[in-house]
Amino acid sequence: MERFRWLKVVAFLWLFLFALCGAREIRVKDNAPVYNHTLAKILVEYASAVYMSDLTELFTWTCSRCNDLTKGFEMLELIVDIQHCLQAFVGVAKDLNAIVIAFRGTQENSIQNWIEDLFWKQLDLNYPGLPDAMVHHGFYSAYHNTTIRHCLLKAIKKATKFYGNVNIMVTGHSMGGAMASFCALDLAVNHGVKNIQLMTFGQPRIGNAAFAAYFSEHVPNTFRITHEHDLVPHLPPYYYYFPQKTYHHFPREVWLYNIGLGSLVYTIERVCDSSGEDPSCSRSVAGNSVADHLSYFGVELAAETSGSCRIVMDSLIANYGAVDLGGNLVLSRDPATSMLELNSQIRSGSTSAS
Repeated sequence: MERFRWLKVVAFLWLFLFALCGAREIRVKDNAPVYNHTLAKILVEYASAVYMSDLTELFTWTCSRCNDLTKGFEMLELIVDIQHCLQAFVGVAKDLNAIVIAFRGTQENSIQNWIEDLFWKQLDLNYPGLPDAMVHHGFYSAYHNTTIRHCLLKAIKKATKFYGNVNIMVTGHSMGGAMASFCALDLAVNHGVKNIQLMTFGQPRIGNAAFAAYFSEHVPNTFRITHEHDLVPHLPPYYYYFPQKTYHHFPREVWLYNIGLGSLVYTIERVCDSSGEDPSCSRSVAGNSVADHLSYFGVELAAETSGSCRIVMDSLIANYGAVDLGGNLVLSRDPATSMLELNSQIRSGSTSAS
């Protein structure tokens, strides 16, 4: 029995070393960004928190997902586009010395229906100014043609004016990752922001190879985290024999997968090659798991109530908000107001919002 256990340990160590060596076989340029495991675990918590439907708790950063590695985050603007069922926020993480922007993933009906739609989605929009680059119209429009973009840009301008030229980190899960990608590219190309880091989780493809190359050039500090058999990174489908006519991921992927025997399990974080479509990473497995899509690093990435755009808000928090004709809601606070002051004002019913 002891000998059998010893053999299991040896086999596990061999698998671990093999995977570790494989993970280091990276085709990279000398100036490639360096993957940061700790940062990934922090940003996945922001990508999870943006799913919260209680806007009072989210705006004051007191929700059940607003602690642990994100403790001390200062919310500046929370945007809810009711018409399109979208949600995003902008705030400052002083421990990261960065402005953090997070986008919520899909909430339409059910994730299964949304996934089924992606199976048949074709490239259907020419990216402005790039005749060969095509993108997914729905993802592009969700960022560019809704309340989200205008409000985010205003909040970022306000934040950089107060905090200076700090880093900007953009994140999101699922469709939120797609929107985060268009946001990062928008900031880099249209607003001249240089210090952008993008990290997404379970993101679908959003454009073709020409778009992916353009994206990689302008937002080089990018990581797309994928998990085991997560279905969504395989969508819309990639057709190897039609490279210019098919969707194509931009680099760089980091694939999370487990190795082990029995109860001995170890998670590998494999940094993939610079192609965006490394066949030895998530493309090496069947993308057939919704469960793998909804959990990254053990963090839940979904709304509390499935298939709902429902929001909850205390009447006092409405003093910090504005509602447009479409019913879309924006909650804002001045950067000069600390979160302690904000919570005190809300408890006392103060209306001194920005």
